[in-house]
Amino acid sequence: MKTKKFNWNYVLIAPALIISVCIILVPGIMTVIYSFTDWNGLSPEINFIGFRNFIELFHDKIFYKAITNNIIWTILFLTIPVCIGMLAAMLLLSRRRTRSIYQVAFLIPYVLAPSVNAMLWLNVIFSPVSGVISVLRNLGMDIGSPLANVKTAIYGCAAVDIWHYWSYLTVIYLAALRQTPTDQVEAARVEGCNGWQLFRYIYLPNIMSTVSLMFVMITIGSFLAFDYIKLMTGGGPAHATEVLGTYAYTFAFSSMKVGKAAACGLFISFFGLIASFIYARISRREERR
Repeated sequence: MKTKKFNWNYVLIAPALIISVCIILVPGIMTVIYSFTDWNGLSPEINFIGFRNFIELFHDKIFYKAITNNIIWTILFLTIPVCIGMLAAMLLLSRRRTRSIYQVAFLIPYVLAPSVNAMLWLNVIFSPVSGVISVLRNLGMDIGSPLANVKTAIYGCAAVDIWHYWSYLTVIYLAALRQTPTDQVEAARVEGCNGWQLFRYIYLPNIMSTVSLMFVMITIGSFLAFDYIKLMTGGGPAHATEVLGTYAYTFAFSSMKVGKAAACGLFISFFGLIASFIYARISRREERR
């Protein structure tokens, strides 16, 4: 009789599987359960209240304001940093000797802690006393900090995060562009393609999988936005920069309504799942081709 050999693959994947179950699966299940309770995060008593948390969210104007701000944040990040990162990557593609120096310089904002970036912008750019805003006011321009205006506060916070994030996209796109077959590029140049045509018909089709993946990651990250808004405005003024992340944080640690915070967190996951589903559909279509 043949004896079955022990499969070491199960042993090798066991650590990752255990960590995923303990850190992702179990907390995820607990979040779903807590969303149907009125738990305050401290009391050992947990009362199930059904869909009351969700009903209260649907009747809360701030909740819709937070979703709107998340959508605005997503649109901004799917356009401005993507265009800047792609343009910078295309420009760096032809600079073979100095490419690494530029990448290191561009990545400085990305490797700095969010608290450092927020402090720099609050004191060097947006400060009406000692920043660029102060200099412009002294020159006679009637301008104030965008963070103090309910109409521009969300764009001021987004500007800081875009400044921090676009260099990361540049590095990702540059790595993808460098994988484009050189024979295709050379053939296009022989045919007389200009820079835009070279990008449109050669480079872009070859990096479309990377672009699609980054679109999904940006969408998920936009609905997880929290750090820069919390550091710079805390969701204000008058909830003008409130997003789902800061809204859930307020429920959990200020109002001590962990159940409602969990319900709010499920909506964040819901939008992320939609983006992941779209990416899966796009990937399947590309594989069929």
